[in-house]
Order: sequence, then structure tokens, then C-alpha cells
Amino acid sequence: MKLKKINEELQQALIENGLTEANTMQKETFSTLKSGSDCIIIAPKGSGKSTTIVLNVIQRLAGATEESPRALIIVEDKVKVLEMVDLFEKYGKHSNLEVYGVHDKGDMEYDKNYVSTGIDVLIGTPNKLSDMFTTAGYNVNRLKMFILDDADPILKLRHETKIMRISNSIVKTQRIIFTEQFTERIEILAEKMLVEPYEFDFDGEEDEDEDEDFEEDENLEADENDDFQEQEGDEENGNK
Repeated sequence: MKLKKINEELQQALIENGLTEANTMQKETFSTLKSGSDCIIIAPKGSGKSTTIVLNVIQRLAGATEESPRALIIVEDKVKVLEMVDLFEKYGKHSNLEVYGVHDKGDMEYDKNYVSTGIDVLIGTPNKLSDMFTTAGYNVNRLKMFILDDADPILKLRHETKIMRISNSIVKTQRIIFTEQFTERIEILAEKMLVEPYEFDFDGEEDEDEDEDFEEDENLEADENDDFQEQEGDEENGNK
């Protein structure tokens, strides 16, 4: 995958899994995400948001592992937790990062004890992460990335308070919101949580392409009409 100054071990894992070309979103956001700036990224379903999250977390955390989590990723439900963990296993297999996922149906004591042993990336649902941070008091001073994936359905379940409680416990970190739509709820959350964020909007690119195709069809049709009119004119002149 051709991305500027991408980690070699990450590059190798991506190639091994057939990812040799970065898509538009991954190309345009990579440098900004790598810089540590807050971001809002709007992109439709199936555009590679989860892969973008995973490869950027691996890129930023490459190096020696630590006991405290350095990336916290909030996802909608258990299915999303397992999917994200699986992506880290695929693309981070050469990175030696310790990744752990928690969800509402997991054992609280086991999860808290496991995280206490030392992990790099913690993935979880809003309910579970809120309960864990409230009761366990984890050290978040080393946290480099705080990511909200698929924010719109999460906020529709009214998890804003839990998300803000976790965010407010972190003094300084990069905060990133991924979403399919930029709704009023997301705008309010972003204003409270992000600091001068960069905004990337990849929603509607397909529509723009369709509009361009439509304009091309209209131009082609106009050219054909011009040709037809010229042909008619030639025939009239010939008859005269």
C-alpha cells in the first residue's frame, strides 16, 4: 500500500492480506491522522473506515509496547468489537501490539484483570468501557488515540454522556470521529470533545461521479444532435 512513510511491518502485513492500493479515504487522511490532529471523517458504509482505523492505530503505536492502553476505540456492539479485533490480528501480526476487546456480554472481573496486565489497544462498547473506567480507574496518561467508530448509530442509542465521561477523564489525546452521516448529535459531540478538528467528507463522491457521467451523456447527446442537424442541412442543400 503506497502511503507516505508507512511502517514497514504494517506494509508487509497489508500486502500479505491483499491490500496493495490505498483507497481515496486512506490516502487523504493518512498524514493528518499520523500527525495526531483531531479529525471528523464522514464516509459511506463499505468505504473502509474500520481498515483505516486499524492501519492508523498500528502506524502510530509501532514500537515498544507499554502497560497502559495507548489507543481506545469505541464501537457499537459485540459484533463490531469482534470484527475490529480480527482486523488487528490480520494487519498487526508483525507489530507485537496487544489488542483486547470488551463488550456488554463479557465477564467484567476477567476483563478488568486482563486489561490490568498490560495492553496497547482497547476496543469496546460504550456501556462496558464506561463501567470499566468508572470502577477500575485505568491510567490513561499514555493514551495517544481516542476513536469513535460509526458514531451515528452509537449516538442514536444516547451514549453521549458515557462517551463524554470517558473523554473527560483523558487530559490530552488525539480524538477521532468516524461516521456515515454528519448529524446534529455528532456536531454537538464534536464541539464538546474535539479541538480544531480537520474534517474529511467522502460522502457523495459516487453521486458526483454519477453527475459527471450524466453531464457526459448530455454532452454526447448534444453532439449527436448537432451532427444530425448538420446532416439534415447537407441533405437540404443537396436537394436544392
